[in-house]
Amino acid sequence: MVLARHPVKGAGQGQNCDTIMRMEWRRNRLSLVTLAAALSVLGAVGSAAPVLPAEDGFGFAARRIEMVRNIALHASISARETGVSEIDPRIMEVLSRVPRHEFVPEQLRELAYLDTPLPVGEGQSIAMPYLVALMTHLAAVGPGDVVFETGTGAGYHAAVLAELADRVVSVEVVAPLALVASHTLKRLGYDNVAVIAADGYYGAPADAPFDAMIIKEALDHVPPPLLAQLKPGGRMVVPLGPRRGPQILTVVEKGANGDVQRRGVLEVRFTPLQGGERI
Repeated sequence: MVLARHPVKGAGQGQNCDTIMRMEWRRNRLSLVTLAAALSVLGAVGSAAPVLPAEDGFGFAARRIEMVRNIALHASISARETGVSEIDPRIMEVLSRVPRHEFVPEQLRELAYLDTPLPVGEGQSIAMPYLVALMTHLAAVGPGDVVFETGTGAGYHAAVLAELADRVVSVEVVAPLALVASHTLKRLGYDNVAVIAADGYYGAPADAPFDAMIIKEALDHVPPPLLAQLKPGGRMVVPLGPRRGPQILTVVEKGANGDVQRRGVLEVRFTPLQGGERI
């Protein structure tokens, strides 16, 4: 449910890093070492992948490689602001495999691997790949984890999480989107994802506690029900700030004794979390 990425301001310049064009002209400023690192993640060993459909000769595999390269460049450009110069190689390897084109409308498939949000219907959009990568990295999702996310949308981020974690619980308030996402994920073999049509503000108490939580809509506070469902030692990634933005992408960490610490990472713009009186 990301509306748009706020222009990144780093190295003393205001840059909008949400478009491939702006990132392409920066490419020559980066060293060959950075490019080699971007490509090297494609050889990393990741989780066992579902059996995915054939791609009909449209070159989507090559486009995913280019997308991963651009995510790596985006991370390098934004590192001074985010403190993250490289995305976890496991995440990058998964992004090189998950078919993003399966999660966008057919007429937009040619654009599926651009580093930009895309509309998926019902007034919602699929987040830009860099934000998917960054939020997953910040949540430190690992094997064996149970992960909660809001804003299922078309289900792409849930598919990425499903290849990194043991189980994913994804909540979507727009019931038609939840139904389509559930069918898409099952068709692609992501059987460890449960999509629930519900108000994400209240989490999924029947499936709690969660090792990681990714909230993909704007909030002006951390919902107490979500914090209560975060396992001690777990992380929540959430955009905190005014409902109409900008917000600060924030990592909320819950200590073993229940203490909570917050760390702001990046200025972003997300649509507000919908549900109850907030719709």
